[in-house]
Amino acid sequence: MRGVERRQRSRGWFKKSVVGVALAMLLPFGVSVAGAGTANAAFDPAGFDFWVDSSMGPIKSRVFRAADGNTNRVVYALDGMRAREDLSGWEIDTDVARGLTAANINVVMPVGGQSSFYADWNAPSTIFGLPAGSSGGSNSGSASGSGALQLAAGGPGKSYTYKWETFITQDLRNALRDRLGFSPYRNGVFGLSMGGSGALTLAAYHPDQFSFAGSFSGYLNISAPGMREAIRVAMVDAGGYNVDAMAPPWGPQWLRMDPFVFAPRLKANNTRLWISAGSGLPNGDPVAFSTLNGMGLEALALVNTRAFQVRMASLGANNVNYDFPALGIHNWKNWADQVYRMIPDMSNNIG
Repeated sequence: MRGVERRQRSRGWFKKSVVGVALAMLLPFGVSVAGAGTANAAFDPAGFDFWVDSSMGPIKSRVFRAADGNTNRVVYALDGMRAREDLSGWEIDTDVARGLTAANINVVMPVGGQSSFYADWNAPSTIFGLPAGSSGGSNSGSASGSGALQLAAGGPGKSYTYKWETFITQDLRNALRDRLGFSPYRNGVFGLSMGGSGALTLAAYHPDQFSFAGSFSGYLNISAPGMREAIRVAMVDAGGYNVDAMAPPWGPQWLRMDPFVFAPRLKANNTRLWISAGSGLPNGDPVAFSTLNGMGLEALALVNTRAFQVRMASLGANNVNYDFPALGIHNWKNWADQVYRMIPDMSNNIG
């Protein structure tokens, strides 16, 4: 009898997981990603623009100086799939820069990189070989699933090839050292959703630069069944990007981006990790389509993050702090809370 009950509970968990994955894959066609931003950017005068030349052209970052003026404690904050070209979502939708600088940590927020996963792409994003800009229009994505209308539009990552890993680990890193005196070693990096996956990738392959990495609601098992197509749908919605331009399916370049696959590197590097995902249950969020969308996306992130947790446990890794709040969906409220919870641990593992 107990065996039957266990099987029923297992089937129930599986059904809930499948529902979450299905929601996350289908909802982007109809509604925006939760926490995608506000109509008016919340510019923080405490930060300043920091422009750096790169193969992608001049790229802006926003820099917030540590309260005590030190140059040794530095963290990079990575945005989500709807990253804008004017300000980071971390500045638009949260006040985490103030909390981090008050903890005597310098904050660097790269601006842009919509749908990039902060990776070095294979080629500019095109659809059916159409040249960038052939349809006209902007490249800002859509709040109603009409990112598909941007498939042939010009813009970042379409008129040129995304090279975000190279930018962050070479161009930006060296410019911060040479122009601001920031230490290029033992930095921290964290991000949400796509930025969470990107943060772990950067730390895995650049351990001299990053001694700490944080992932909030990240997609940490991108080679799992259905994940590439889920990412394809999300990229189309967030600016009309083609995942095939990022990396060929299941090849070395794709596997190199999968935290589940490169987990042994993070253990061997002894990189301190902060890994979190919400339950997908609302935490005082309004009854709205955006909340439903955020629930589905967070359910998918939770399944991915739990898989990564099992993978690290199988390796005997003890360099990870996991935080799975009982409430929280795929939105800025959840991610900002995680930053404040993470600050003490990060503070002890950078600089």
